[in-house]
Amino acid sequence: MNSRFRKLAPAGSTELAQSLAQMLVGQPAAVDAIVPYVQIFQSHLAPEGRPAGVFLLLGPTGTGKTRTVECLAQALHGNERHFLRVDCGEFQMDHEVAKLIGAPPGYLGHRETQPMLNQAKLNSYTSERCGMNIVLFDEVEKAAPSMNRLLLGVLDKAALRLGDNTSVNFERSMIFLTSNLGAKEMMRELMPQFGFEAVMGGGEEPSAGGADAKQDAAAKMRRIEAIGVNAVKRRFTPEFYNRIDRVVAYQPLDSAALNRILDQQVENLQQLLRSRLGQRSFTLRVEPSARALLLDKGASRQYGARELKRTMHRLLLQPLASLVAANRIPPNSLVKASHTGGSGELQLKVSFGSPFLSKPQAINERPRLVRARRPANSRLETGPEDLDAA
Repeated sequence: MNSRFRKLAPAGSTELAQSLAQMLVGQPAAVDAIVPYVQIFQSHLAPEGRPAGVFLLLGPTGTGKTRTVECLAQALHGNERHFLRVDCGEFQMDHEVAKLIGAPPGYLGHRETQPMLNQAKLNSYTSERCGMNIVLFDEVEKAAPSMNRLLLGVLDKAALRLGDNTSVNFERSMIFLTSNLGAKEMMRELMPQFGFEAVMGGGEEPSAGGADAKQDAAAKMRRIEAIGVNAVKRRFTPEFYNRIDRVVAYQPLDSAALNRILDQQVENLQQLLRSRLGQRSFTLRVEPSARALLLDKGASRQYGARELKRTMHRLLLQPLASLVAANRIPPNSLVKASHTGGSGELQLKVSFGSPFLSKPQAINERPRLVRARRPANSRLETGPEDLDAA
């Protein structure tokens, strides 16, 4: 068998699509675009001399472009960080491309410096579960023109010539390019600031249900994709654009998507508590009133899921960390996060002897406590039943 296909992911396309749809919230178009190319690679039908797939992901910030690559790495390799990321912002000058491929013979540092990208490093991003590696060129519009010319051979012939005259083969690679090109025009299309559409509420989310609402949403998505494609065509040469298999336009996250993302972030925080604290772990319960505050403060169509993550960090994680550092949360307790009207802060209440906490995981070393002042927004409440238990 060709070594190009020596390892395959055990899950089929249906399982992969379901897994991606569960992890990647609010962007079904990205899932529909990526899964067929993974299936072609797994079935040994991918054409030789080309990457397994080349995708350009467009959209405003915080909509899940980089998250898409992380979810695919998690689904294929079991680790969301198991992919090669190249930050194109580090290659804004033509001469900086030498950092990626190494200095050519005759230039200073040819033998001393090693290229950032070589075949051994690329192969290290495969796994026993899947023989396909994932490569991300992040914010490709920031790269120098020489970087774009270098990518022409990678996207077309799946080959990159290094400075020492060796080659890197990308036939077993799925390549993703992310860009914010056209993001401002997309946001103006979704949230107009002037004109008849703005007066009539054209920037609001469509009402749920109804054939007309679905048709309007589909038409708006086509306009968003056209805006992104036109911006890419203005920025890159036709031969560069012609080497891209699929262009995926990301839509801003609506309230339903932000609700699901909040569920994921709360679950991730609970897993973090169990893995980091070990025997000192506790259960966190976020009440509906606290969820409402987090969504109210963190919901932003302009900044996407990143604003919700910052809000979680400021209103929930920081007060929890302060209480943990001060040893104010006993092991196996239940911490309830709630919100009362008229306050922009969360209230944390501790109940001892939580019946909801599963057996804590063991850790290799005891976590180090750091003395920290308790912030003003971490109000610790203890009920009468808690005093009796103490």
